[in-house]
Amino acid sequence: MPCAPFLLLGLAPFVLAGDPSQAAREDWPSFRGDPALTGVAAGILPVAPAQRWSFQAPKSIVSSPVVAEGRLVVGCDDGKVYCLDAASGEERWTFATDDVIEAPALIHAGSVYVGSSSGWFYALELARGALRWKQETGDKILGGANWVVAGGETRIVVGSYDSSLHCFAALDGSPRWTYSTGNYVNGTPAVENGWIVFGGCDSFLHVVSAEDGAGVAKIELGSDAHVAGSVALAQGRVYFGHYGNAFVCADLPRKELVWSFPDAKHPFFSSPALAEGRAVFGGRNKQLHCVAQADGKLLWKFATRRKVDGSPVIVGDAVVFGAGDGRIHVLALSDGSERWSVELGSELGGSLAVAGGWIYAAALDGRVTAFGPPVAEPVAEEKRE
Repeated sequence: MPCAPFLLLGLAPFVLAGDPSQAAREDWPSFRGDPALTGVAAGILPVAPAQRWSFQAPKSIVSSPVVAEGRLVVGCDDGKVYCLDAASGEERWTFATDDVIEAPALIHAGSVYVGSSSGWFYALELARGALRWKQETGDKILGGANWVVAGGETRIVVGSYDSSLHCFAALDGSPRWTYSTGNYVNGTPAVENGWIVFGGCDSFLHVVSAEDGAGVAKIELGSDAHVAGSVALAQGRVYFGHYGNAFVCADLPRKELVWSFPDAKHPFFSSPALAEGRAVFGGRNKQLHCVAQADGKLLWKFATRRKVDGSPVIVGDAVVFGAGDGRIHVLALSDGSERWSVELGSELGGSLAVAGGWIYAAALDGRVTAFGPPVAEPVAEEKRE
């Protein structure tokens, strides 16, 4: 597939980041786990994860869970934000908004940031769920927020269906800037080195300055190449799929698309996980793919029974993901061979969270389930005469 032109607006040199696998952390505080959206979790998964708890919400859950500071936070179609104990599943608090919450939350510095389908964006206390501030955008918010330090303060950025990326002061929600695009902004923006990178439903990849919201550069992807998912950043490159039936890689320092992995009939919504020189992502062709980051060469693929819109997570030498058939799979990163799977009984609406070697899933039937190391059975003491 020919590479589309890069429309340069004055991109400064992009500092190469290190291997994203080195930045993996025990918590999963945001969609894809870190500001660059690499989809890499710390630790290792159990050989055979066991169900540790489940929580039943009253309505469907499309939102992806996030986990930090021992808490799991997820939105629900009943308009509430739920905070659960990550170890036990016990409800800690709920916060009622005015509409459905499909967007994943962001946990940062003791606060929870999340948008609703009415266009309101909320900042809550992680400890108690109390409202800190809220701001209104012009349309629904379906993607997660991200954080960035700019202008001597922490800022929160989030996309909206009003075709804009919004930036607020984390402290009090004061608007800092708005960047307008030509169509909906559906995914979570990625952040690295003061740049904010995201795809739009206007078929462009956008690079924006966190300082003032100025457009720095953008790539034209071609007709119908809407980017509905989220991009991932690693070592100066951007990886993402689009509705033009391709998964692509752009090089920011070189200001160009460098390769494309096309499919004849199916689009790519899933966001990739990046580690060990590999990019792993799902497709609506019912497969999980692993390609080389360098050139997009297919290394392996794994077939499922339904589309794979959920985004995979790399944990050590394993890949874990949920498929549209309601199953969670754990595969070997090296060759895609299956190590473990479990049937949830309902399709996953969003993506998995992985924290501390535990897997957290939220399904369309409203059930949140945690899988972790099996609990050892107590050894009965020998009865003495």
